[in-house]
Amino acid sequence: MHSITRVLESVFRALTGLSFVIIGAAVVIQLMGRNGLMTSVVWTEEISRFALLYIAALGAGLAFRTGDMVNVDLVSEALPGRAPWVLRLLAAVATLCVMVALIFPAWRFTSIGARQTAAASGLRMDFVHGAILVLMVGLALFAVLRIIGMLRGSEDGRPVRPEEDI
Repeated sequence: MHSITRVLESVFRALTGLSFVIIGAAVVIQLMGRNGLMTSVVWTEEISRFALLYIAALGAGLAFRTGDMVNVDLVSEALPGRAPWVLRLLAAVATLCVMVALIFPAWRFTSIGARQTAAASGLRMDFVHGAILVLMVGLALFAVLRIIGMLRGSEDGRPVRPEEDI
């Protein structure tokens, strides 16, 4: 379980980093074109937006895992006994249920893009729309890992920082 979580986190971190590199490169190329250092290209703004979609999609699962996602736990954490643990478990289950319910619509949305191409870059839009599918699947996977970890007793459902062990 621990190794699966670490691999999944590493893959999502690497892909998020790659998305940052892509957006950075596109912006540098765009700036060079605007300043006359090279011929201006039209696809840089579009690629930047697409990379930003993937940064958000990939980062959402990581944010869920590390607790960097918006969370209002003032009341739940003040409750006595196991109530906070139960509420964290219910929140993870609710997250999983919503993501699973949205995976098929996200798949349909992604597949519609196969018939379209982006105006400036010529990318097939299913690659762009796929960010939504990545978001749903990623959050579902991290929710499953949290639920399993909580039920096995290896974690309590609180955010897990990258430097901490489960």
